[in-house]
Parts: sequence; structure tokens; C-alpha cells
Amino acid sequence: MKAKYHRILLKLSGESLMGHQGYGIDPERLGEYANQIAAIADSGVEVAIVIGGGNIFRGLSGAAKGFDRVKGDQMGMLATVINSLALCSALEARGQKARVLTSVGMFPIGEPYSPSRALETLSKGQVAIVAGGTGNPYFTTDTASALRAVELRADVMMKGTRVDGIYTADPEKDPTATKFDQITYDDVLRLGLRIMDLTATTLCRENGMKIVVFDMDTPGNLAKVVEGENIGTLVY
Repeated sequence: MKAKYHRILLKLSGESLMGHQGYGIDPERLGEYANQIAAIADSGVEVAIVIGGGNIFRGLSGAAKGFDRVKGDQMGMLATVINSLALCSALEARGQKARVLTSVGMFPIGEPYSPSRALETLSKGQVAIVAGGTGNPYFTTDTASALRAVELRADVMMKGTRVDGIYTADPEKDPTATKFDQITYDDVLRLGLRIMDLTATTLCRENGMKIVVFDMDTPGNLAKVVEGENIGTLVY
């Protein structure tokens, strides 16, 4: 594989791990993701990953149901750790070494995250899975992904979703929605396209971190994006 990107930050949503289930982790979907990640890591691409926790618990939704917002967000952070451990296990089952680093102290479940420790992990050919969001309430895992991408000097932040890019409207609800091949950060903000929260988009914009939004649920798509194939949407 001839990779266009040498080091990537891959953001995965917790909901995507549910597969066709209504909750939790679908082993089949987890295995498909692990296969795609292991394939590009085996080719020499350095891969750091941030996973959401919405398949288990989402802090903002919990707050709407009466949970204290700070405690709800902390519960969401723990959900991301569960997902990260599951992905780490799936990767190791395929012979790909991986390491879970946590933004909040959780040894021995995961080692404390620091940019230097994550970069050391990547230099060894291991996948660095950063769990726990930013470690702070009121910040999403989208913001955590943008922050880690900038900290680790990734070539690009890739957001794997269940749709094949950014549209003028939600394509699952509006059949007339049209897809962007490329779009600027400014246009994303101007048009109110909530591909990520505003904090994450602004952080990427201020640091020139390119974003590729693509369909991760189609096997082989991750490798195509890494090779620079024009699928998904590039935000620049």
C-alpha cells in the first residue's frame, strides 16, 4: 500500500460499535474495524485512535435525564475506556500490538496519556488508543480527537462514520441532500454543518489540521482514505 499519510488520528464513534444492536458492542463490527486498522498499521502507517462512548453512556444525554453534568461526563469517559479496551483486545487478537492510554489516571487498566508516551508507542509500530476524552467534563470526544491530532502532529484527522462524507443536510433524513467532496473550515462553520462540535472544528481550523470524514462501515475504506483516494469529504 502506498500511503499518502504517514501518521493519522482516527476518530470512531461509540454508536458505530453497536453495529445492528441497540446497545453495547457488536463483535462483528468491532472485528471489521480491527481488520481495517491492523491492515494499515501493518503497512507502516502510524495510527492513534480516539473512540466515543455513546453506545454505552453519553454524558449530555444523562444530564438531560437528571444526572449531574460533571458526573455524567465522567461516566461517559469510562464508557470510552471500555470501548478502547475492546478495540485493543480485537487488534491484539489479530497480531497487531496496541496500547491503551487514558486521559485520567486508571492504572493498571490503562497507562496515563502524555504526548511523548503516545509518540513512543507509534514509533514502535503499535496502535495508540487514547481513552477518557480530554479528561475534563463539558468537552466531547470530537474535541479530544482534535486535541490529540494536534498534539501528536498527525498528518490528518480521520472521522469514521456511518455516512460517506459531509452533506448539505442529513442524508438519512433528507433525500435531496448533496455531498461535498471538499469544504473549508469556514464554510463548515458558516453553514452550521455539525460534523463535529464547534470547539473541535475551531481547534482544527486554528492549527491547520485537515479532517477527512468518511464511511468506516464499508470494509477497505480506511485503507483507501489513507492512500489518498477521493472518498469521503476533506475539510481544509
